[in-house]
Amino acid sequence: MSVLFRYGHSSWNRINSLNLSLKRTQSTVSSLFGKNGTVNPKKPAITTRSEIKDARRIIVKLGTALITRENEDGLAIGRLASTVEQVSQLQNEGRQMLLVTSGAVAFGRQVLRQEAMMTMPMRKSLSPKDMLENSRIAIQRQACAAFGQKGLMSFYERMFQQYNIGVAQVLVTKSDFYNAHSRKNLQATLDELLNLNIIPILNTNDAVAAILDTDAEVTAAKDAIVINDNDSLAARLAVLISADLLLIMSDVNGLYTGPPEQEGSRLLHTFCPKQDAQMIAFGAGSKVGTGGMESKVKCASWALDHNVGVVISNGQLDKGMLNIMDGKQIGTFFTKVPNQGVPADVQAVKARDGSRQLQKLSSDERRSIINKMASNLLDYSNDILQANKFDLEQAKKTGLKSSLVSRLGLSEKKLQTLSVGLQQIAEKADVLGQTVRRTRLADGLILKQITTPIGVLLVIFESRPDSLPQIAALSICSGNGLLLKGGSEAKYSNEILTKLMQDALESYVPRETISLISTREQVSDLLQLGKYIDLVIPRGSNDLVRSVQRQSLQIPVLGHAEGICHVYVDTDADLDMALRIIRDSKCDYPSACNAMETLLIHKDLVRTPFFESLIDLLRLEKVKVYSGPRLAMMIPFPPPSATSLCVEYGDLQCSIEVVDDVKDAIDHINKFSSNHTDSIVTENQNTANNFLNNVDSACVFHNVSTRFSDGYRFGLGAEVGISTGRIHARGPVGIEGLLTTKWIVEGHGDVVADFTEGRKHFVHETLNLTDNEEKLYARKKTA
Repeated sequence: MSVLFRYGHSSWNRINSLNLSLKRTQSTVSSLFGKNGTVNPKKPAITTRSEIKDARRIIVKLGTALITRENEDGLAIGRLASTVEQVSQLQNEGRQMLLVTSGAVAFGRQVLRQEAMMTMPMRKSLSPKDMLENSRIAIQRQACAAFGQKGLMSFYERMFQQYNIGVAQVLVTKSDFYNAHSRKNLQATLDELLNLNIIPILNTNDAVAAILDTDAEVTAAKDAIVINDNDSLAARLAVLISADLLLIMSDVNGLYTGPPEQEGSRLLHTFCPKQDAQMIAFGAGSKVGTGGMESKVKCASWALDHNVGVVISNGQLDKGMLNIMDGKQIGTFFTKVPNQGVPADVQAVKARDGSRQLQKLSSDERRSIINKMASNLLDYSNDILQANKFDLEQAKKTGLKSSLVSRLGLSEKKLQTLSVGLQQIAEKADVLGQTVRRTRLADGLILKQITTPIGVLLVIFESRPDSLPQIAALSICSGNGLLLKGGSEAKYSNEILTKLMQDALESYVPRETISLISTREQVSDLLQLGKYIDLVIPRGSNDLVRSVQRQSLQIPVLGHAEGICHVYVDTDADLDMALRIIRDSKCDYPSACNAMETLLIHKDLVRTPFFESLIDLLRLEKVKVYSGPRLAMMIPFPPPSATSLCVEYGDLQCSIEVVDDVKDAIDHINKFSSNHTDSIVTENQNTANNFLNNVDSACVFHNVSTRFSDGYRFGLGAEVGISTGRIHARGPVGIEGLLTTKWIVEGHGDVVADFTEGRKHFVHETLNLTDNEEKLYARKKTA
């Protein structure tokens, strides 16, 4: 092993003066030591992309195809500059970076060929034909490596100096790994360099290294991979220095199911070697360098087995490494967790296949599936509640918000209510194939519009495991395949509920017609699959909905961002009724999206006995009150001022504001509401009509609690979500909201030419849905 240190002048001064950034120093200390000063044990391997951001010690392997121009004709300087910039940024964030680089042979070959041509006789060099042949002079690989390594390191040194980072060159041979003494020295050297915030740049010493492995070397390797290329070198180094992450950067986007250029091959964003190895078919090796994709996968799998996270990706992508570190879906992420390895598109395809089989079932068969789902909730209630209890315990330990804990809990009563709701959904299992319109286009030419499923639904929900069986039943009833992503806080509840729903399916259609998505990474993958998924329904916080909308560029999103619901108490209200509605709207289930968040009161009701009763009621119910600007000016000791009148509190809190009249209330609601649910309390029908007609929300009520905004209470059986949009479905979305239509035309050899040339004429006659068109057509022909 040989080590050559190279520092820029400023880098050397910084290291001598220990002028390191505070952030980097803190990162080093916190990762090496625990709270009591003891050395932390080695962390387990990274299991999800979201954990990548926490990786501190990172090895980046740069392949020949990435570093050199086509056919290894010199260095690709632009790509190298971008790579150095990204590595420098990660180093300056407090991480420890190590490079395993190819390129020395290519760099040396380019220069030595030029040198060889310059030493040839003038006569030969002047011949165009000979010049072409001479440009392909074969020069010994070892000589190219010896000459090129110097130039390559000089290039790296100059590039990293721009970012005030020092580098050190380490050349190794296979024997440095197979010899215990050399291996120990190599490990100590690299650890020291990394702890000094210097980037080691490694390569095999190709000037002297043996090309073939000896029997002794293979025996010495034992359970380790044999070093045949820089992929295996990087993997061995990653394990040797206990790296958190290995990034294998090449000129391909990641691991494909077959050769990337082969039709039908698809990129695997996540790969579990023990589960998915049979999915891969390798093609020919790399055109440049010594390693191919088969070698990369073997090395990556070995490193993963030794608790090193691995990503194989394309180093030519703009900011590729930085995006990988941000957890984005770049390249192929290797994981030990089996279920994460199921490709997102495979899950979606299985759900679509299941949807098409659901459509072929009779209404009675779909009804039987849903009724079985309902009975499973009661038959296995003890198992469900045990899983839910564990989720609740974990949620409380992690400090989950009380409003979310409230939504998380299940009970015998809830399960019984759920079972009844599913049975109600089952009664509507005849919704498919219903004719909604029939038109006679011309004699003997009939147009029908019939109901069909949307296709595949992706539903993302937070906290509430009770919504899972409701969503599943609605999807089965409407013939849709379903992919579900619940919050991690309900992991065990969601898993057992999904299993019970799948158990009800398997006698009729594949279990995968409904699937539970395990990770956020899979959701990100699915949101790019507009070819397979037809509708996304996010149920949860504003942040969740906004995130889904940003990522889903191809698939329509149905949902509501917030539940900022209002109750307006008019001057003509029945005041006792108003108090009951206010209590129910705010206190019945304050974490629900249809709970009242802002109470509007007519100005004539302020400083009246009603107002005093209202404050007493809210105080008794332990509701924290905030005052709007106008209320604060009208009473001597107002509650704390509301920071905003556009807030979804989600617990026992609300704002109170004063308005002049119903028009003022309408204007306020249309300005601050989330268009979810708003209610008026008044005995004046004209005032009520004004409110009902002009409030621009999905649900508008008169003398009714906002809590009635619910699929079950609307008689829909359940809801897949609430939509505040204006396209397709609005308000609680039940079975009808999960259907679309298709057009069917039946004729007798009709062609457009008959109409354009005047032989036939359109009549566009609307038909009764029960008419027997064949009999009508026969009667017309007879007449």
